[in-house]
Amino acid sequence: MHHEYVLDMNSEHFELHLTVGEPILALTLLSSHCELSKQQLKLAMKKGAVWVTSGQGHTQRLRRAKKMLKLGDSLHFYFDKAVSEGVALPSELVEDFGDYSVWNKPYGVYSQGSKWGDHCTIARWSEQNLKPERPAFVVHRLDRATSGLILLAHSKHAAQQISQLFAERRLEKGYRALVHGTFPCGTQTVNQPIDDRSACSHFDVLRYDPEGDFSLLDVGIETGRKHQIRRHLAGLDFPIVGDRLHGIESSVNTGLDLQLCAYRLRFVCPLTGESREFELPIEKQPWSEFINAE
Repeated sequence: MHHEYVLDMNSEHFELHLTVGEPILALTLLSSHCELSKQQLKLAMKKGAVWVTSGQGHTQRLRRAKKMLKLGDSLHFYFDKAVSEGVALPSELVEDFGDYSVWNKPYGVYSQGSKWGDHCTIARWSEQNLKPERPAFVVHRLDRATSGLILLAHSKHAAQQISQLFAERRLEKGYRALVHGTFPCGTQTVNQPIDDRSACSHFDVLRYDPEGDFSLLDVGIETGRKHQIRRHLAGLDFPIVGDRLHGIESSVNTGLDLQLCAYRLRFVCPLTGESREFELPIEKQPWSEFINAE
C-alpha cells in the first residue's frame, strides 16, 4: 500500500509525495499516481525534479527510473512546466584541477538548482560535461543574471576547504559593471546594510563612454549579500545597465542583459598551497563589443 498527498495539483505545477508501502520501481510508483507519460517522468527525473527520502531520513535527488524503492522510503515529485522546459545554456570550462574547476558562467545560468530541478545550472552542466565525470558542489554563487568566473568543487573535502576560503575572506573576487551616467573619479565606498546585514562595496571608474553615457566600473566587495552590487549602485543613482530589478526604465530599454561580470578570482589553493589567479580577457566580458576597457 502506498500513501500520497498532493499540493497545487494541476497540469503545469504540482507536488506529489508518496510513501512506499512495498518494494517498487520509482518509475512504476510515479506513473501510477501521475498523469504524465513514463517518458515525461523519466525526463523529469533526469532534470532533477524527483527526490527520495530513505527510511533513515536522508534525502537526495533521484535520477534513475529503475531505482528500486524500499519499504519506508518516500518519493517526492516537484513538477513545474516552466522550469522543466528551461534550456541548459553551455558554460565554458576555464581550468580543471580535478578536485575543483573554474568556469565562465554566462548570463541566464543558475549557480544551483531548486527542488523543482537543476538541469539549467552550471553545477549540473559540469557534472554532465567534465571528463571524467564527477559530482559538483557549489561553494559560492553568482546571480542568474550575473556572468563570469565561478568555482565548483568536485569532492566533499575540496568543497569544505574552498568554502573556508570564502568564510575567512581569503579569496578575492573582482567584478566589473557598466552603469548609466558619468561616475565620479576616485574610490566610492558604500557601507549600506542589506536586509539588516552589514554590506560594503568599493567602486572605481575605469572608462566613460560618452556616446551611450555609460561608465565602466571596477568593483570590490567585502561582503556578499544578495544583489549587493546592484543595490548599492542603484542607491548611488548609477544603476547597472540591463538591471530589470533595481534599474531604471532606460536601463531596461537598452535591450541588454545585466552588465555585471565577475571577471577575476585570486586565491591560494587550500589543497596544494599554490597561488591561483584567473581573469577574463576583455573580449569575454559582456561590454567588449561597444566599449574598450583597455
